[in-house]
Amino acid sequence: MCGISGIYNLDQRPVDGDLLRRMNDTLIHRGPDGSGLFVDGNIGLGHRRLSIIDLHTGDQPMATPEGDVQVVFNGEIYNFLELRSELEARGHVFRTHSDTETLLHGYREWGLGFVERLRGMFAIALWDSRERKLILVRDRLGKKPLYYHFDGRRLVFGSEMKALLADDSIPREMDLQALDAYLSFGYVPSPLSIFSAIRKLPPAHLAVCAGDRLEIRPYWDLDMSHGGESISEERAVEELREVFDESVRLRMISDVPLGAFLSGGVDSSAVVAAMAGMTNDPVRTAAIGFAEKRFNELEYARVVAERYHTAHKEFVVEPDALGILDKLVWHFDEPFADSSAIPTWYVSQMARQQVTVALSGDGGDETFAGYVQRYSMNLFEDQWRRRLPGFARRGLLGPLAKVYPQVDSLPRPLRLKSFMTNLSLPVEQAYFRDMSFYFKPEAKARLLKPDIAERMRGGAEGFMAQPFARNRNPDVTSRVQYVDIKSYLPEDILVKVDRMSMAHSLEVRAPILDHKVMEYAARLPSNLKLRGSEGKYIFKKMNESRLSQDILYRKKQGFCVPLAAWLRGGLKDKAHEALFGRAADLAELFDMNYVSDLWERHQSNRHDNATPLWGLVMLGLWRKMVKNSG
Repeated sequence: MCGISGIYNLDQRPVDGDLLRRMNDTLIHRGPDGSGLFVDGNIGLGHRRLSIIDLHTGDQPMATPEGDVQVVFNGEIYNFLELRSELEARGHVFRTHSDTETLLHGYREWGLGFVERLRGMFAIALWDSRERKLILVRDRLGKKPLYYHFDGRRLVFGSEMKALLADDSIPREMDLQALDAYLSFGYVPSPLSIFSAIRKLPPAHLAVCAGDRLEIRPYWDLDMSHGGESISEERAVEELREVFDESVRLRMISDVPLGAFLSGGVDSSAVVAAMAGMTNDPVRTAAIGFAEKRFNELEYARVVAERYHTAHKEFVVEPDALGILDKLVWHFDEPFADSSAIPTWYVSQMARQQVTVALSGDGGDETFAGYVQRYSMNLFEDQWRRRLPGFARRGLLGPLAKVYPQVDSLPRPLRLKSFMTNLSLPVEQAYFRDMSFYFKPEAKARLLKPDIAERMRGGAEGFMAQPFARNRNPDVTSRVQYVDIKSYLPEDILVKVDRMSMAHSLEVRAPILDHKVMEYAARLPSNLKLRGSEGKYIFKKMNESRLSQDILYRKKQGFCVPLAAWLRGGLKDKAHEALFGRAADLAELFDMNYVSDLWERHQSNRHDNATPLWGLVMLGLWRKMVKNSG
């Protein structure tokens, strides 16, 4: 894995080489094995390398023999050998064995269409000196990040926002629409960043900068608009196993030591089982646990490790290990509230002691409908939504829900207030409420100062409405899966994995998120993914010969963290300072009486406010970091 950066001055000013070097150096954690710069007049490209494939001749920036096309790229192209053979048959001559060179020849042969042939994870910057254009590309699912600043005079880009922030001339004004989204979801979704002057290239998009224009367009989408193909369970198991195993096999190509994350859940266990069948050497595995038993899955990880004789390592996260919070904030560059970043940091750190590349089980829940409670409730609510006339839902249930007490301690199906509220709303608005883990709209209205709320204009809901509008599948499970794949997966899960692994110069590969695996799963009917109360049905069936029943069919646990206890214990003082200290100055944005009430009710055990408090803590730590950095 690597880090890339660059500057393109459209007004023909020469690139500041010192600035480009500073930008590149901010990404040293992403690529500690080497660096390279290309500067030619008004264009400059930077690269930090983590050597994985072709250790000796794969340095970047890399150019065509004529020097007219230059490329820097972060990621891996898993089908590069297949593409190389096709290009060689067409007369192309290769000088290295790296996947990077395939991008140059692919662009020469197919133009921008080369992107659609790539199978992998990538953020690419390609400079075509003949046509005087800079091309930026981000992979289909958004595994690799790409930030940019464009003001009509220049385009500045980088793998992380800190590369752009090395340029003091880029404005630092906070984007209130981004803050609005963060307070709902705990992350800032593409194309926004927390700063108005910086944007993210969305997944599955490419950007072409030429003249004084920046054109951004999609090149791929996951088709989940139909009801799924009619197929027998037996055939689906066979075909899924074939495409999944191929994906794992491709991701085991490496010139450096390789291992896997092993949580004890279905997805990572399936990846380890497949890997074990493809190598004679023990798979190196790493697992994270907690002292609090209900959050600890180490015993299940050991079951899989023992069955497949892996070289297994474990680490137990304790509250006193939370000195890393400031490091997390630095690596994310903007507010990010998913607390599972903490164990992801530690499992990445531990894995890096053994390997340079680790395979993970990320994407199983989104691809195969594994969020059972949420998807089942979406289906149940939709069935009632269709049965009840609109006037009854909106005119009766909506007002009734407003006066009905909220009881968060009950299981989701028994929360009548949430159920009635969701029934009174269209499915996309109900989904937005469900995914507003940190502050629901009514809580956000109490939190925000009136002038801040007025300037925000409540834009967060639109980020969920857009993918809903693109997918009109009458099957609500497919629609919700699609929106998860377009929002929660790339903006939360994949951001977390990328930043925490790259913090330790570790490359993480996710076989389930191969676009061919996802396209195959998208063609399956929903009842092969969510069957009754069983999520990931067909994926589990596929693994029955490889994993025990207690691994496959135990209750889903998730990568959860004991936040409530930590905020009352080892993390209490740091959290209080982040919320109420002068450095964070949250009073500029929020009604601090409301924040104090959240805090006191949590500390007195009257209510579990860990999730909203954590969102505010991470925001406070970020604001403190920004203020301290000047």
